[in-house]
This record gives sequence, C-alpha cells and structure tokens, in this order.
Amino acid sequence: MRFIFLFTFLVTTVFTFAQRNCGTALYAARFENEIVTQQINSSYNRDTIEDEILTIPVVVHVLYNNNAQNISDAQIRSQIDVLNEDFRRMNVDAANTPEAFKVHAADSRIMFCLAQINPEGYAAKGIIRKYTSTRVFDLNDGMKYNAAGGDNAWNSKKYLNIWICNMGSNAIGYASQPGGQADRDGIVIQYNAFGRIGTLMPNFNKGRTATHEIAHWLGLRHIWGDNECGNDGINDTPQQSGYNNNCPSFPTLSSCSADANGDMFMNFMDYTNDACMNMFTHGQKTKMRGQFAINGPRNSFMNSFACDSSMSTAAPLPDDTISAVKTIAPSFKIYPNPATNELNVEGLNGFDLKGQALKIYSATGVLQFSKSNLISTEKINISHLTSGVYFVSIISGKDRKIIKLIKQ
Repeated sequence: MRFIFLFTFLVTTVFTFAQRNCGTALYAARFENEIVTQQINSSYNRDTIEDEILTIPVVVHVLYNNNAQNISDAQIRSQIDVLNEDFRRMNVDAANTPEAFKVHAADSRIMFCLAQINPEGYAAKGIIRKYTSTRVFDLNDGMKYNAAGGDNAWNSKKYLNIWICNMGSNAIGYASQPGGQADRDGIVIQYNAFGRIGTLMPNFNKGRTATHEIAHWLGLRHIWGDNECGNDGINDTPQQSGYNNNCPSFPTLSSCSADANGDMFMNFMDYTNDACMNMFTHGQKTKMRGQFAINGPRNSFMNSFACDSSMSTAAPLPDDTISAVKTIAPSFKIYPNPATNELNVEGLNGFDLKGQALKIYSATGVLQFSKSNLISTEKINISHLTSGVYFVSIISGKDRKIIKLIKQ
C-alpha cells in the first residue's frame, strides 16, 4: 500500500510545530498487516510480579546532519529522567491533576535506563551518534536502517530503540506497535522535541513527546481512540470527541463527555502541550504492564540485564546469564528465587563463600546491600528491598559472579 505523507518540506527547513501531532496511528495503519507473533523462549520466560518495578534498557540512536541535530548527552539523560518521573508519577506537575481525576492517576512502576551493555556484551553508554547525509527522514523508517542513512536497531527483544533525527512529516514522533517487525521496533522523535534541556520547541520542551510515544510502544492508544467519540479500550479514561491542543482549562466538555468533569486532557495520551500533560491512569498502567506478561509481546524484557554495567564481559554473553537461577559460572546458588524476606546463599562445585564479599544491586546498578567476610552458608535479610529485579554479586578477588534475584 502506498504511503501518502501529509506534508512535504524543503530539506533545509528547521521544523517548528504549533501543536502536537503524533504519527503513530498513521504509521500503524501502514503496517497493520505486519504484526507478528512474538516467539518466546520458554526456558527463560517468567511472568511479572504484582507491582514489580520493570526496568527497560534504552539505546538512543542520534542521527545528525548538522551540529544542532547532534544533541548532547545531557539532553538525552534529561529525557531518561523525564520518563522515570512520568511513568512512576514522580513528576512535579502531578500536583496539577484535577481533583476529579486524581483517583485515577497511577504509578505504572515502569522505569528506564541507558543501556550499559551492548548486544555483543561490551560496556556501553546507551547512546550512538552517527552523521547522516540524509537531511530529512519521513515515516518510511529510513532512520532505522544503515542502508537508508540511519542506524540499525539493537536487539529489540532486549532494548528499546529510540531514533532521534530530523523528521519530514508533520509528526514530531511515532512508535511501532507491540508485536511488530523486530528491525523496525522502537520509537522515533524529532531532535528538538527530546529531553527538557537544550534547544527545544516551546510547546514540546519537557520531554513528553517521548513519554507519549513510549506509551504507544507499550500498547496504549490515543485517549480519544482516533475517532469522533472513539474508544481507547481503557475503562478509566473518559470518552471525548477528539484530541485537545495547547493547554485547555478544566473542565473541558465535548459532545460526548461522560459527566461534568469532561476531557482528561492532561493525560499523556492526548495532544496537549508538554506543560499540560501529567498523568497515566490505572487502566493504562494495567495495559502497559500487560505487555510484559507471559506470552505478551514485551515479555522478553523480563530477561534483559543491560541496565547493569557489572554484567559486561567484553565478549558475547552466554545465554545462561539471563536465567534467574544460573550464573556465568555455577559457583554459588541463591534460594528461594523469587524471594520475599530472606535469601539463602550457598557455594557450589567447591567454591567457598567464606571470606568473600556479597553485594546486591538494583536493576539500574545502584548498590542496595553489601556484606563482607561471608561464612560458608549465608542467610540474608532482604525485607527492606522493594519488589523488583536485583543482581546478587559475589566478589572473589578480581572475579565477580552474578545471579539475577526477583524480590517479591
């Protein structure tokens, strides 16, 4: 099917937008017949634990034709901060959610990190910079392929690929759908709508374009269902006649408003300015987290360890490093796993824990627990840890052995 672009620009144009426009619905219509069934390795898959913090490794492909498009590391890191605030409802402007909608506002317990390990197992910083002779990219996915002047995706079963480039449609971002073709999987963002520092468009200077597009990548639709009084499939997002632009006043009523509260225009899935977006709902949280469940299209991320720099090996990682009950070398074991309050640690195959050091890191590499001079069999109190994924590391001289731990 021929794809018709909405606008054509001169390749030297610097794009500015008076209002938000997301290309995801149009992009999805183009590839609606190409959704594929995800193949999940049953040896390693596991389900999510209720309210477990899910951490997604991100690789940012910066494609630049001039210096302005080669955005800084600081600008990229500011976007990761925004994502972690928005998806955890830790954003300062959460206080701006109207009282009528605060009961529906949710912490999705999804977080993001710049990937610390590349697909070959080498240490990385999650940012790729590449000069391109292509001055403008359209919604034809050229930015996702080396051959078209873009950059090939990292393994999309373990990494969220984000391409930053100069876009030539009237959209400032778009996302692939869960279950789509692996080499196209990820999101694309206009370079001056990414992050909250640097040279940014006035209405899109708080990083909410990426929040919006990643939510699409996690299965959410626009809040108005892309139809007049449409349905986004989420029970706690009120029906509205269409999208909202700029910064409406509460309440904003439309012909299909369910009650006097009107539109939930501050939802991240509407089209309002960055400064006016501040919430996901509990229903949206359930929908997004459902992508990671067993047989879900994002379940493979439950085995992704790329947020932990200590897992880099300077060589391809063996498959058993992604198992919750195996290590790079079978030198010790932990049980139960998943664990609730107490963790047992024992040496295996002649490895003696006595005198060694044990550390527990969060999925983002933050040290949570440390103990030196272990005895032969240890019982570790982990009741203070919140639910989520951790890494238990035994340090023996220059050698480090690691097991993934699930805390319930």
